[in-house]
Amino acid sequence: MSQTMIDQVPVLSMAELDKADFAQAFGRSFQQFGFAMVRDHGMDQQLIDAGWAMAREFFALPDTAKRRYDAKNNGGQRGYTAFGTEIAKGASENDLKEFWHVGRDLPAGDPLAQTMPPNVWPDDMPEFKAVFAPLYREFDRVGAELLSAIALYLDLPERWFDGPIDKGNSILRLLHYPPVSPQAPGIRAGAHEDINLITLLLGAEEGGLELKDRNGNWLPVVPPPGALAINVGDMLQRLTNHLLPSTSHRVVNPPPERRGHSRYSMPFFLHLRPDFLIDALPQCVSNENPRRDPPITAHDYLTERLIEIGLIKKA
Repeated sequence: MSQTMIDQVPVLSMAELDKADFAQAFGRSFQQFGFAMVRDHGMDQQLIDAGWAMAREFFALPDTAKRRYDAKNNGGQRGYTAFGTEIAKGASENDLKEFWHVGRDLPAGDPLAQTMPPNVWPDDMPEFKAVFAPLYREFDRVGAELLSAIALYLDLPERWFDGPIDKGNSILRLLHYPPVSPQAPGIRAGAHEDINLITLLLGAEEGGLELKDRNGNWLPVVPPPGALAINVGDMLQRLTNHLLPSTSHRVVNPPPERRGHSRYSMPFFLHLRPDFLIDALPQCVSNENPRRDPPITAHDYLTERLIEIGLIKKA
């Protein structure tokens, strides 16, 4: 029997551990696995339940209705991306998924607004914004608390990340992996690392998510119901000079007899503000671990990576 990540990665409680102990346990999990599982995170469960219902309702719409909100004109940042559009970096097959993006709304005239298009909302589903705008804020709030724990782990001031993520280009993605035929290829989403700082994922208890451990083994991830699966993204890896490693992960198809069922998940890609300069933290650079990457702004790095995965076309 294959060993699951839950056998190795502890499920941490934000309520039962004091902040210092949680920070150390959370940071150690990130450093060892690039990954953590967290329960008692305090997100509004009624809002989450409403989000699942709303996502199912939207993805059940006909293709023509969904494509009215096509995100191809804004680099995939807002609205709908159709089935089979995205491709993992270096992969030869497109992913078997469709998704919707909710982002941050900035006030008119904000200098960062040129890097963040306004949100798109389905005009035939008025409840959609009423659910996902506050759910976005919930992810934002909990994400900031998790980063404050990482700050403590890195011997930074507890609220160090508050400035770098203020007006960050974070994305809430509603993901639907439609049913596939029993003969379908085994991968719904190819192996990849996330671009952003950290990813907070709800819905991982639905089977399919796998992480690659340091020995090259693929391990299934099945956290307890309602818990967050959280992974290090490439921006945090770069900021910590690879002390906290970005996790390679994928979504595989279930056994043939279960392929007639949809899979839904809800990742929140927590991003730095676009003008933040990603440069290795001094305490993460040493003779044993010399600086690995040159400085780059969060916006330039994001653009570079979105071109690689096909959401922005190269000029």
